[in-house]
Parts: sequence; structure tokens; C-alpha cells
Amino acid sequence: MQWKANWIKPIEDFGDICPLFSKEFISDRPIKAAKLFITSLGVYEAVLNGNRIGNFVLAPGWTSYAKRLQYQEYDVTSLLSTHNQISVTVGKGWYRSRLGWESFPEQKKLQAAPAAFLAQLEIFFQDGTTTMICSDNSWLCGKSNVLFSEIYDGETYDASYLPVANSPVETFEGPFSTLIEQQGEDICEQEQLRPARRFQTPKGEWVFDFGQEVTGYVEINLTAKAGDKVVLSHAEVMDKDGNFYTENYRSAKAKYCYVCKDGKQTYKPKLTFFGFRYIRVDQFPNGTQSANLENFSAIVVHSALKRTGHLSCSNPLLNQLFENIIWGQKGNFLDIPTDCPQRDERLGWTGDAQVFVKTAALNFNVEKFFTKWLSDMSADQEEDGRIGHVIPDIIKDGGSAAWGDAAVICPWEIYLAYGNTQILSNQFNCMKKWIDYITSHTQDKNLWTGGTHFGDWLGLDAPVGSYKGSSREDFIASAFYAYSTSLVIKAGKILGEDVSQYKVLYKNITSAFQNTYPEYMTQTECVLAAHFKLAPDCQSAADQLADMIRESGIKLQTGFVGTPYLLHVLSDYGHTELAYSLLLREQYPSWLYPVTKGATTIWEHWDGIMENGDFWSPDMNSYNHYAYGAVADWVYGTAAGIKTDENAPGYEKVIICPNPDQRLTWLKASLETKHGLIRSEWKKKDDVWQYEIETPTNTSVSIANQTYEVKKGTYIFYSACDK
Repeated sequence: MQWKANWIKPIEDFGDICPLFSKEFISDRPIKAAKLFITSLGVYEAVLNGNRIGNFVLAPGWTSYAKRLQYQEYDVTSLLSTHNQISVTVGKGWYRSRLGWESFPEQKKLQAAPAAFLAQLEIFFQDGTTTMICSDNSWLCGKSNVLFSEIYDGETYDASYLPVANSPVETFEGPFSTLIEQQGEDICEQEQLRPARRFQTPKGEWVFDFGQEVTGYVEINLTAKAGDKVVLSHAEVMDKDGNFYTENYRSAKAKYCYVCKDGKQTYKPKLTFFGFRYIRVDQFPNGTQSANLENFSAIVVHSALKRTGHLSCSNPLLNQLFENIIWGQKGNFLDIPTDCPQRDERLGWTGDAQVFVKTAALNFNVEKFFTKWLSDMSADQEEDGRIGHVIPDIIKDGGSAAWGDAAVICPWEIYLAYGNTQILSNQFNCMKKWIDYITSHTQDKNLWTGGTHFGDWLGLDAPVGSYKGSSREDFIASAFYAYSTSLVIKAGKILGEDVSQYKVLYKNITSAFQNTYPEYMTQTECVLAAHFKLAPDCQSAADQLADMIRESGIKLQTGFVGTPYLLHVLSDYGHTELAYSLLLREQYPSWLYPVTKGATTIWEHWDGIMENGDFWSPDMNSYNHYAYGAVADWVYGTAAGIKTDENAPGYEKVIICPNPDQRLTWLKASLETKHGLIRSEWKKKDDVWQYEIETPTNTSVSIANQTYEVKKGTYIFYSACDK
């Protein structure tokens, strides 16, 4: 892209008001084609002759801005006429909002940047000539209707105000060397939900329940007078008394204020988003009680991901869990994989991403999504190989086991899901540098000791007053050191790279691990030792895990580190029935406990709402935190039995080995791959299990310990229920 345009900004400081930039021009010849290239320091909405340009919401998206700033290209041929006006409104967005729970220096630098944009409109005429309309000092600007817009605190819009762009702009030396073409998926409006009900709380407040926690914003439709106001607050849950609850949003105000014009009108926020299920009407024309269901709809916003995987079964609670996992992914896959979409955080936590990446790639096509995010990870990686806790790395702190290991685990899982070696090629240097970072930042050679880690975050066996589980941090770190090294070796072999030094390293890590940790103290330690193949006897480690679970009353005690692999270890070593017992458990702690409490997404804490109705905590209690939804990959891969062959990834060769359980009468799973649809269904018919398998390619099917090699087609198998 050859830029002729200039970065422009207002000469005047408008404070919190978002500037509106405008340019009029004439196009008096027949047009063949026209393209607009545009980006901003913040987020923008561009309008040409009264029509919004493109479907991209919150463009240009969130990247590691110091290294990478995306620009978008739009075909605007159909929007042009003889007399034209193009206008651009620029909000703070991720670039200039406060982000995180404190003022991180990296973000403060960005916040000091001006509200600015860069645009180049290229018009190709039918006579073979071209012209350009570029952002320069011929543009004008003024105060827009958007009086305030910020990621955490919401948006204020005055429809009664007629904006006039009559003030000069100035050009400045904005970023050019960091500009890149759009790499990630577009962020778009996806669907619309009407409120399920309206009710009045014990405090007398009027609240609307959309019946589903979503990420996006509310569109209002009403008839009003100029100067009337609509003010809305957002919440995920109601408290145990039935009152509106926002304390868990922490400092995020999440307010939506609309100043009406005369007559019938419709409005939705332009430059921000919210995470919510409920809205409280704080102000409304003719009183809050006059607001009704027809006045509101929730617009769901997330990256434009194609749904690929589906799960359903005979258990309604489990079906709701599957839905919650999908909604959790949609709500947190808004340009980057965030931890949560509602409170004063919404950051790209690496630990959450690596925990969930396998499930993410089953539910949706996330190849492009993760390619973009991992590119930001490479850009943000420190010279010594350290990976930040969050990407984009606004915190500038990192180096934790299981979090930084996302640098290795995520590209590997994306490779397995889609079979494209390009992701490994793109990330291989980053992967190696992470291993080298660990090697040079440990107190004990061939182990990872002495670092600062999150441990088994939110493990249920945590000591009182701690967010970390009881698993030894050096144990976890050393286990992931081994696992990530093994993946670097695998990736290197695929790419034809020399990984001999990592082979030696892996052998030494395994030996040191076994000598240092001959015993396992927690469920998570058993899980990691067995799943990462570090135990001298993995069967024994898995048996110990099973015994621990039974001794605790069929309860898991794992946190972020152990939970994703827990059921896999049980089923891989002969304890599938126990794995099902954990999956189907309804009492706390369990995946289904939040479902019994009305959850519509995945919670951050197993007991975000406790059995007595109290909240776990006000300061760290998200009700849309997707990480524990990683359990779905066990349902796809073990219960339904759909797996890709590591030697023929991307489902070029499929392995199907279903494992039914008598507590379910049927289960269905399907997965759309680039080779076609894979389907695995089983149901109980009298005293026989019936399996229906559909495969688009060569597949190895294992039923009741018998293996069949089949080609493309649909097949039916049977086995005894007591197998």
C-alpha cells in the first residue's frame, strides 16, 4: 500500500467529545470502481453520503499498536455520487481508553495520542483516469454527537445536537511504519435478541432481562422529545434479593446515555461495547416505568467466526452447558481472546487462551483469528523471550508457566486443527525463544524453579486467602517446560528445522522432573504428570488421580491449569466412567452447578454464585469467563470420539472412537472441516449401543475395542451396552 494521505487531528482539544472529520468533493465522471483505505488512533465510524461504510464494528481492531496497526479496505463504488461528503468519527477505543485495573505505563503512552485518523479514497473512472481523496489539511472537523465513548465506561450520544465540522485540522507525523493490512477477522454485529421479560426489583427499579448474557450493545427504539434522556446500566446477574448488581464490574461504569431528538428514533452505540444480560432503566421519557419490551433489543457483537462444531445429548443440563460454552466463546472472541467482556479488564490473557484453544477450534473456525493474535504475541515478545501475561501486552509483565506457554501450545493446536504448517512457520522463532527464556531464567538446570507464576489459578484446593491452588508452582512450571519443549521438537520436525538441542533438553528435563518429583500431592499434579507423559508410570499417576477424586466425594479440586486435562487423563487411563461422573455432577463444584443457578455463559469461579445465593467475591467474579468451557474438547474427542491424526492433521485422517455412558441415552457431535463434515452419534437402543458415523475421508473407527478402517461415507455400528 502506497500512502499519499496524511495523519490528521483536530487543532482544538475537544476533551471527551469524539471529533467528527469531514470532507466534501465532486466526482463528475462515470466511475468504474472506488476503494477506501482507512485506519485511526482509536476506533472509527466512517460515513459516505449518509451511508455507513462497511460492517466492521470497532475498526481498526485491537493489535499491539506500537508494532502493528491494521488498516481496512472498503469497496465504496456504490456509495459515490456527483456531490459527495465523507465523514469519520473517532472514539478512544482500545487505543486511547484506560485499560486494565491500574494505569499501566504502556497504555498511558497511547492514551496521550490524539484522536486521529488516516484515509485514502482511490477512485477509478471509466475513462481510465484516477483520482485520490486523501486525509490532509483540507479536511474540517468539529464536535460529533458522541459526547463520550470509552471501552469500560460506555457512551453518551446527543441526537438533539446538529454537528458542524467547520474547524481546521492539522497534519502530523503519525505511524506509517507499523501499518499492516487487515489480518484478523472483521468484528461485526451477529444477531439480535429481544428482552425475555421486564420486571421491577425490590428496590423499585425497572430491569429488562434478555435471557442470555451477551457481548455487544443495546439498540433503543422510541418516540420522544428533544432533550429527553435514556440512561441504561448493564449487569450480568441479579443479587439474591432480586436487585440489580454491578459491583463485580469494579470501576467499569458501563453506562449508556442517549439524549433524544424529536420524534421516532433508533440508536445503538457506535464506538464501544458491553458485556451484560440485564439492563436497568435509570432514566426514560415519561418515567422509567414507561419503558417496555419493544423499546430495546440486544445486538450481539463478536469476530466473524464460522460455526463448525455442534454438540447435543439427552441431558438438558448438559445441553445448556454446551450452549454456555458457545456463548462464552462468542462473547470473548471479540478481535482477541479476552478473559471477560464486562468489567475493567477485557484483556487477552494468555493462560485462558491456551486452556481453551483446542475447544475454540472445534466450535468455530478460528485459524485466522489466532493467526492475528499470535502475530501480536510475536511482536510483543521481549528480546529475552518473555511472553506477557496478556496480548496485546499493555501490562508489560509476564513469564508465568502455563500463561507464557500459550506461545507454544496455541500454534500447535491451531496446526492440529487446520493442518496448515504456516502457523508453525510464523511462530517457530517465538516458540523457541520462549523455551530459551525458561532455560535462562531458572534456578535449577533442566527444571523451571524460582519464577513468579499464577500456579493452578483458582484451584479449589487453594489455601485460605489465596487465589492459587495447592499444587507446587515449580512442579507446574517444570511440567510445562517439558511439554512446551516437546511441542517445539514436533513443530521443528514438521518444518525441517534442527531441533537436536531441544531433544537433548527434553530428555534432561524429563529425567530431572522424575528425580525431583517422585510423588504427586494434588489432583493437578497427577493430571500434569500423566497428561504430559512425565510420570515413570502414567497409569499409576492416573489411578492416583482417580483415587483422590473418589476420596473427595467425586469432586474436582483443579484450577485453570489442571481442569482442561482432567477428564482426558481419566479416560485415557481407564477411568471414563469417573470422567462422566464429574461431567454430569450437578452439585458444587462442577460444570453443571452454574447451569443449575441459571448460568448462560461459563463462570470464572465454580461458585460465582454460592449455594446460599451469596456471591463468591465482588472484586474478581466474572460470569462470562470462557476458560472452563475447555471441557467441550473432551466431549468432542472422547465422548463422541472425534479426533484428528497428529500425522495427518486438519482431519485429513480422522480417528473416531466413541465412549458412551449409560447415564446418557444419546449424544450427537458434528464437526465441519476443510475436508467435509464429520459426524459421530450414539444412542441406546434396547440393550445395544447404536453408533452412526459419517466421515469425509479415510477414518479409523474403534467400537468396543474393535477397529475398522473405512473410507468416505456413513456407517452404522453396534455394541453391547455393558461393554
